[in-house]
Amino acid sequence: MTAAETAIELNDPAFYLNRELSVLDFNLRVLEQATDTRHPLIERLNFLLIFSRNLDEFFEIRVAGLLEQVSFGRIGTGPDGLLPQEVLKKISESCHAAVERQYRILNEDVLPALAAENIRFLRRDDWTETQRVWVRKYFKEQVLPVLTPIGLDPAHPFPRLVNKSLNFIVSLDGKDAFGRQMSLAVVPAPRSLPRVVRLPDDIVDGGDQHVMLSSIIHEHVSELFPGMSANGCFQFRVTRNADLIVDEDAEDLASALKGELLSRRYGAAVRLEVADNCPRHIIDYLLRQFGLTNEALYQVNGPVNLARMLSNFDRPRLKYPPFRPRIPSVFQKTENIFEALRQEDILLHHPFESFAPVIDLLRQAARDPNVLAIKQTLYRSGADSEIVSLLADAARNGKEVTAVIELRARFDEESNIEVANKLQQ
Repeated sequence: MTAAETAIELNDPAFYLNRELSVLDFNLRVLEQATDTRHPLIERLNFLLIFSRNLDEFFEIRVAGLLEQVSFGRIGTGPDGLLPQEVLKKISESCHAAVERQYRILNEDVLPALAAENIRFLRRDDWTETQRVWVRKYFKEQVLPVLTPIGLDPAHPFPRLVNKSLNFIVSLDGKDAFGRQMSLAVVPAPRSLPRVVRLPDDIVDGGDQHVMLSSIIHEHVSELFPGMSANGCFQFRVTRNADLIVDEDAEDLASALKGELLSRRYGAAVRLEVADNCPRHIIDYLLRQFGLTNEALYQVNGPVNLARMLSNFDRPRLKYPPFRPRIPSVFQKTENIFEALRQEDILLHHPFESFAPVIDLLRQAARDPNVLAIKQTLYRSGADSEIVSLLADAARNGKEVTAVIELRARFDEESNIEVANKLQQ
């Protein structure tokens, strides 16, 4: 056999994996962790919620990008030989199966196991009379003042709803206080409201018992429409294109990014999640409002905003013990970082080794009269980060401080712009 006969054709699509499908496969492996009984119970719940957050970002960026390719007529194949339409079809099939599996794991496995540990999420039918009184008071004092119901009629078109916000579509009977006939209304749930409310210990029979915000609103939704009665109330959530398009040649990248951040909240819709008890005619109405097809519809048997379901359970036995990173022995011999560095090179392996020596190095450098300059790269760092404060202290102390900040760190752009402004000041 000659060399020519054994040559490999590297353009063969069989040698390549599709990037989007590969990312989705990773997220599916995260979902599988929720079924692994070797993990503590609350950690298994966490994996379900992590999967939700990952899937949100997958739709906001990856699916949105594919949909843009199709809408702009970019129908070329990648190295894997798949057209964008083919990738979208595979994603839809895989995601619908995965979401159905996610809620089945939640309802048939994780929630019953939590209930056995006396951690419950109570349905409205399970509330005692005392709990109903407490929930009504909570609704009146905490929920009602921040709700803004929006009637849908020719004078009030469908509202612009924020990306990934929890909303309710309500079907109504009767006329409102102004004599207007309305059949539908939308009630957005402000993000200031917790999605899971823990009931006080004195009105539960031990353990941790919670009610969902959706249940509280559903129970009292008719009170938002005086003179009318609600005959249906259904959760829904729309996911939008959250990728930012910024001109690479912009003179001021920070200003250009800041101008695009608002669009992230109101980008083109890419997915609609609705409660599985929502009537078909209402689902079709929502799909039309968001310009989506049935492939973008996900009907779920549980909270549509599952990523925000986590509560702070004080159950150490049901969690992994907190991880404590070690301090390298060289730092245990001296508190002076510069002295330690004179003795030997030091490699820190995060997260297994503590990040504290890095903070200590900056702190000592900011104060050491022999330090002339500090040069730092920041990728993701909140404005209240100790590193940011130490860099500012160093500048105040007369050091020459240069900080390179990645303004386009996805979903941290706004925070990084704030960091950049703080350091510039």
